[in-house]
Amino acid sequence: MSLLAQFQAGGVFMYFILAFLVCTLALIVERSIALYKRIEANPVDFRKNLLAFTSKGDFLGALGYARTSNAPLAKVTQVGLEIRANGCADEELQARMDEKLSAEIAHIDRRTGFLAMFGNVATLLGLLGTVTGLIGSFAGVAAADPAERAILLGQGISEALNTTAFGLVAAIPALIAFAIFQNRTEKLVTALTDESSEIFHDILFYTESREEDIAGFGNRRTEEVTATSVRS
Repeated sequence: MSLLAQFQAGGVFMYFILAFLVCTLALIVERSIALYKRIEANPVDFRKNLLAFTSKGDFLGALGYARTSNAPLAKVTQVGLEIRANGCADEELQARMDEKLSAEIAHIDRRTGFLAMFGNVATLLGLLGTVTGLIGSFAGVAAADPAERAILLGQGISEALNTTAFGLVAAIPALIAFAIFQNRTEKLVTALTDESSEIFHDILFYTESREEDIAGFGNRRTEEVTATSVRS
């Protein structure tokens, strides 16, 4: 029996399973391009190069360097540097960077979960086609002539098994792709979260150190002026 004949023998549920199979293949292509091509990798030694600016208090230079990349980590860093340059509080810095981090994670993880849903629904549609095929088969056999029972029974079982097989054909690639993409997503999200946290603490440390240096310099100048006035 040809593939077309098996498809037609599967009954009406085969068309629903086919629709999910097409959506699965399209989503696999889209997620492959997004997770392996479109999402830009973090520049090599990004944090190290960033520290070369921030450790000297050159936050404009650090911001300019962060803007040279379109990677998710660079976008989170840009937000932190921009609002820190405006003198925001520590809580606001963390809140804004976390907000941008959440947006980037959502962008990385979007639509991947649909693959698991497509796989499960395709399996359930195959099972539903199996049940309805068997119900129709036995109902027809009960009301048919003895000479027709074998034919009706064979048609019902063929519909049931073909629907089951086609449902599995649609479900297996979806579930395998979901596992692969989910693993890739977790690696990207974990790396992004860890590195964003490190850069947040770098920005916090060097801006606070700079403020302390400025405050200390001002105190020393005040003491020098006071001592000069006393001597005078």
